[in-house]
Amino acid sequence: MQTTQIQADERLGRRSRLRIVCPAYPAFNIYSRPAKLMTALGPVCIATAVQDVPGWDAEVIDENNYRRGPKDAAGRPDHEAMQRARHADVVGLYGGLTSTIPRLYEIAMRYKAMGVRTIAGGHHFVDENIEEALRNGIDVVVIGEGDRTIRELLTCFASKADLSMVRGIAFLQDGKLRRAPDREPIAAFDELPIPSFSVLRHGRLRYYPVSGVRGCGMDCEFCAVKGRPRFSSPQRMMDQFASIYEKHGGKTFFIVDDLFGQNRRDTLHLCRMLRDYQQQAGARFSITVQIRLDRARDHELLQAMRQARINNLAIGYESPIAEELKAMNKRLDPQEMIELTRLYHQAGFRIHGMFIFGYPAPQDRPFRMSADDRVRHFTRFIRKARLDTVQVLLPIPLPGTELTNRLRTSGRIFPTHTVGLEYYDGNFPLFQPDDPMTPESMQAAAQKIMRGFYGPRHLLATAVNVITFPAIALWLNNLGAGWHRWYCRWARSTCRSGGWLLLRKWVASFRKDDFLNKLAEAKRSFAATRGGELHADLGPE
Repeated sequence: MQTTQIQADERLGRRSRLRIVCPAYPAFNIYSRPAKLMTALGPVCIATAVQDVPGWDAEVIDENNYRRGPKDAAGRPDHEAMQRARHADVVGLYGGLTSTIPRLYEIAMRYKAMGVRTIAGGHHFVDENIEEALRNGIDVVVIGEGDRTIRELLTCFASKADLSMVRGIAFLQDGKLRRAPDREPIAAFDELPIPSFSVLRHGRLRYYPVSGVRGCGMDCEFCAVKGRPRFSSPQRMMDQFASIYEKHGGKTFFIVDDLFGQNRRDTLHLCRMLRDYQQQAGARFSITVQIRLDRARDHELLQAMRQARINNLAIGYESPIAEELKAMNKRLDPQEMIELTRLYHQAGFRIHGMFIFGYPAPQDRPFRMSADDRVRHFTRFIRKARLDTVQVLLPIPLPGTELTNRLRTSGRIFPTHTVGLEYYDGNFPLFQPDDPMTPESMQAAAQKIMRGFYGPRHLLATAVNVITFPAIALWLNNLGAGWHRWYCRWARSTCRSGGWLLLRKWVASFRKDDFLNKLAEAKRSFAATRGGELHADLGPE
């Protein structure tokens, strides 16, 4: 339905509706399971902002967390049936993950066929991807943060005003790309409404995302999150927790900010507010944060975090190999990383370690190491650090990053018409790796590390921990201490046995896929440009 219908709705007193869709992941991957229990925060923030626009309602459909709505033959949301039952005048599409872009374009085309205006936004839409989107079913691309842009854009649609008056967007005019002036990043977060998860339809949440920082000053070569960090007040953060608990009964939270604790004073204040709120409400939260390793030296901060019931830490170790850390612009030492991890463990935190395997070396600093030797480095480090859970992904040449520019300049990225964007989830080789590795050996090595960490032996360990808890508690003569030690062992075994089951499911999905044939075609093309042949290995077992 185009602008004329929006105006007709206004004349008849009907409210217009924005539907924001989070596209489904293309295949089973490590994100599939948690995605069924949470949702992305960005679309919720945008939909919440729209609720204050006169004459407009907004909702979010997360295809990865979709339970009760109409479904098509493939088991995915049936957007045609959804549109018949609950008409949307404008559809927004969330492009936060590059691997979901093919599905995003498919959804956009469906809504365009139904006469609906389409908007897209997210980290994927930079550089040449902006015009690509506009030629694949998207009417307007929102560039950067959309909290304020979306309000102006919907008002513009309703009044048929000139789109170029809305800052921070791109669109086609007479078949040519037209880009409006950029919009300044938001600094006054307290002026924005608190995200309302009531906008999510047909989903069910167990884990609630919370945020207090936008941007990141770490300048990692592979990361798409850039710019000077901007902080909201501790009170606004606290208001998000309170709103979720009081309106939805949520007690399990993930602070999605890349660097929790970066503003030490405000973080201490937030932790104390969380502690006091839980005591007054009689609640027990479980909070996960992403944090830097060097915060482990701050005993006061760690103590405040524990009192706030921050139990789980997600830490980007990236690599235990010094040369790879330098290539990533990471100023870390592998041995120091282990020592700092021990400080976190001593404070009582459970740690999820995040790694990138096979990171490509810069041309001016060549680095050779076989896949097997790299596996030994990773396995040894993970064992010494005693991590509770891990994820080992392959490098992803994300749009707009320095890593992508470097690999593209050297001609190493496989063409997306062969190895498509649906494989950009960290589980597949997307470029020709450093010698002596091959794409196949790099992928198999990452899977080997994961299989070594998550294994069927942990199913037995889980059962043993259940049986032995009473004995441990009595032996310690302290139920509280006994519970904590037992729970840590039980949780570790349970997560690792669950990880093994997820790996088995991923391998089964991989065997049904045509990726190896696509990779072989991409390698032939790469070899032709290099005037040689590339060796082919077997993929994951």
